Formats: sequence, C-alpha cells, structure tokens
Amino acid sequence: MEVFKNLPLPQSTYIAEYVWIDGFYKMRSKGRTMFKPVADATELPEWNYDGSSTGQAPGQDSEVILKPQAIFKDPFRLGDNILVLCDCYTPGGEPIPTNQRYSCDRVMTIAGAHEPWFGIEQEYFMFDPKTGKPLGFPADGEPPAQGPYYCGVGAGNVFGRDICDAHYKACLYAGINVSGINGEVAPGQWEFQVGPCTGIAEGDQLWMARYILERIAEIAQVSIVYDPKPVKGDWNGSGGHTNYSTKEMREDGGYEKHIIPALEALALKHQEHIAAYGEGNADRLTGAHETASIETFKWGQADRGASCRVGNQTVKEGKGYFEDRRPAANLDPYVVTKMIVSTTLGVDI
Repeated sequence: MEVFKNLPLPQSTYIAEYVWIDGFYKMRSKGRTMFKPVADATELPEWNYDGSSTGQAPGQDSEVILKPQAIFKDPFRLGDNILVLCDCYTPGGEPIPTNQRYSCDRVMTIAGAHEPWFGIEQEYFMFDPKTGKPLGFPADGEPPAQGPYYCGVGAGNVFGRDICDAHYKACLYAGINVSGINGEVAPGQWEFQVGPCTGIAEGDQLWMARYILERIAEIAQVSIVYDPKPVKGDWNGSGGHTNYSTKEMREDGGYEKHIIPALEALALKHQEHIAAYGEGNADRLTGAHETASIETFKWGQADRGASCRVGNQTVKEGKGYFEDRRPAANLDPYVVTKMIVSTTLGVDI
C-alpha cells in the first residue's frame, strides 16, 4: 500500500477530505478532487451526502448539505491536501438536529468580547478488537492494579504509545493546538489536550483531533473508546475535563470578581449541565476515582474530587482559569463549551 500512498498527483490537483459528525456522534468523511490549493474554508464549495445512511435523514428525503467551516493540513496525504471540517444542514439551509456547532457558534459570537478560552483534556481508551479489552489487559482476568500506568514508562506499564505519539505529531502537523499528551491511570488509557483555543475553535479542533486519532487507530487496527466507564470495577473512567477562562478572569482580581461568581452560577445549573455532559456519566461520577458525585456540585482549590477545580496558581495570583471536571470523555465539545459560556456569561442558547 505504501507505493500508492506516495504516488504524486497530477499538476494542480489536490484532495479535500470533507469531515462531519453523523447522527450517532461519530465521524464520517469523503474525499473531493480540487484543482487549486485552498487557503480558507470560504473558498470551498458546499457538498452533500446520503443522510439516511448516517442516521440524519429519512430515505425519501435523504440529502444533507455539508458546509465547510474550518480547514486543516492533511497529515495522511501531505502536500497541499486538506481536511475540511463541515457542519450539516437541510437543503433549505436549516441546521439539522445533530448540528450542535450552529448554536455554539452563535453563543461564541455573542460572547466574543469576553474572549472565552478553552482547553479540553480528552481521555480515551485503546481497545484490542480481538479481546474486546483495553490494550495491556490479558484476554482472561485483569492486569495489576492502578499505580504504575499514569505517565508510565516501560513495556509492562505502557500500551499504545506509538499510536498516541503518532496522533500527537499528526495533529500538530495539521495545525491543531494540541498542548500535550500523557498516559493515564489505567492500562491502554491515554489523554491529549486541545487548547487553549478561543470560542468555536475549541470544538472544531477537538472534533478534528478525534477524526485524526480514529484514522491512525484504523491503520493500527485498534478501537478508540470514549465511553466514560468502559472498564467496570476499580479502574478510573475517562473524562473530558474542560478548562475555561474569560478575558476578565485572566485580569488582575479576576478570581474574586469573575471566577468565583462563575462557579456559583454553575452550581445553580448543575443538573442541567450534567444532562448535557455525556452519555453514561453516572457510572463515572461516583465520588471515587478522582470524581465528585453526580448528585451534588462542589468546587475547591486543587481538589480533583470536586466538580470544578481551581488551581493553586490561580488563587495565588488572583486571576487565571478553572477546570470543569464533570464532562465525560464522550462529550460534544460544542455543547459543553456553549453551556459553560451561556451559564457564566448569561448568554441565551
């Protein structure tokens, strides 16, 4: 296959891979031949697909329109080829129900003067399709208990580093602001962080980072699992911890004047946020394994057992950011970021 991957394209010929979110909140894509290099999503034509095959339209009226919204360098085809993040609309121009980007973009535009920054810590498991278990788990039984795996080194402690590292480099090549990676608490569990990004860019970049991860895992024949508690028992679940600040929070006095009021506002809408923070989160938010109970909201300084955590440096300097630890790994970043902005800045969704 390598010989075909490296075939040169004809002169003035490029490939744009259109990527979108389907009706099951998974990624889909298809390629389109272009005859000039593209520097901005506005230069690309709209396209369409069969929504009846993605859970987004009935068979008798199945056309769904793809609108390009952001472009990234293609780490698979290289050169001037691109990945195109799209959102989805009816032929009449209305956003379809699974298009959460549309309302998120509106909220971020309204809140633009506050310069909302986000950084999402995306945890995930790599599963072996043959065993149905995470990499590093034996076919029968379980590996040694948690302890040596977090940021671990060595053949008995680390499983899947080649995939994680390939993804890290591919995202940076693509132009995604991945600020770091690390092995997580369970075998085969990893994390990458996207951010800081302003407004809608957080959702765009996280979704494209997921797409690139799925493509790399496809080559390695490994499954990526974002379930918040895929391994039952005394094992950590997977979250999508969301770090957040506004311009006012990052200025002198921001901790007392803006961060604490934001946390108080989030407390009043705890259950509303929980309902939108990912499927299956009740199995993860138990009050154990570095989580707060799903039933109650609490925030604290440097407390990884809180719903929201404020770092020591933020308290010391009187300005900075806080971390919402409630979102599950299968969060929709468009939903989570727009809800945080809506609740803390009073923007209607």
